[in-house]
Amino acid sequence: MKKETAIEWYANQLKKIGLTSELIGHLTEEAKVIEKEQRIEDYSIGYSDGQVDSNKTAKQYLKETLKSK
Repeated sequence: MKKETAIEWYANQLKKIGLTSELIGHLTEEAKVIEKEQRIEDYSIGYSDGQVDSNKTAKQYLKETLKSK
């Protein structure tokens, strides 16, 4: 069973209050871009602190992480 992300949960809540699918889709895509940027930045900070696998780039980490969800 696929785990629901916070963004997906939020989109489902917006549907319940009656926002249009078009607006929800637009907001969801924007939120996903922001989330991706935050994850890359967080990984990069961890990398510079020596807290993450130094053999992976932030984009490799993100690709592997998102593939598993």
